[in-house]
Amino acid sequence: MMLAALGHRVAINYNSHPEDAEEVVKAVTGAGGSAIAVGGNVADKSAVESMIAETEEAFGPIEILINNAGIISDSLLMRMKDEDFDRVMDTNLKGTYYCSRLTVPGMIKQRWGRIVNVSSVVGIRGNAGQTNYAASKAAVHGFTKSLAKEVAGRNITVNAVAPGYIRTATTDVLSDKLKDTVRTWIPMGRFGEPEEVAPLIVFLCSEAARYMTGDVLRVDGGMAI
Repeated sequence: MMLAALGHRVAINYNSHPEDAEEVVKAVTGAGGSAIAVGGNVADKSAVESMIAETEEAFGPIEILINNAGIISDSLLMRMKDEDFDRVMDTNLKGTYYCSRLTVPGMIKQRWGRIVNVSSVVGIRGNAGQTNYAASKAAVHGFTKSLAKEVAGRNITVNAVAPGYIRTATTDVLSDKLKDTVRTWIPMGRFGEPEEVAPLIVFLCSEAARYMTGDVLRVDGGMAI
């Protein structure tokens, strides 16, 4: 919504729950913006190719990419199934790779671009029961820094935002006991709100952030201090 309010045309990807994506589209268009919903699994290269083609057909060359797809499948390492490790890595890391790999050439051609990879504080501090998730997000940090070096000379910035525990559908399902425990890890003593993460992403997509690249910026209430 914030990017659309600044005049950006927005393609909203979904892999499941298309009705949620359509609700966002309605909100954007209702406010006078332009948006479409584009289905596809980011872990599937052919699906990403179709998503990008559909987006470019509707809006032209892609200038801003926000890699925000992510899943969890938590378990202690000794109990973790191989498919749970692979599935998390495929979506969280390989999805970031596919989406970036297939949009960077267009950004290089137009000599301007912004890529923001939405990571997690868990990729910085780790978390018991999340070796797969933590590994995927830590890998995204390395990916971010390396790609930033590759494309900096083409006026393209690549940064990562690492939220802590934010009030979303994922955290809403946690038990009250676990929520109370997590709050003790956070100096601010509370979960964050989506509205406290979005402005940073919007800033990183702007011309004002043109001299920032390769950064991993936390929004975590001090959790990783």
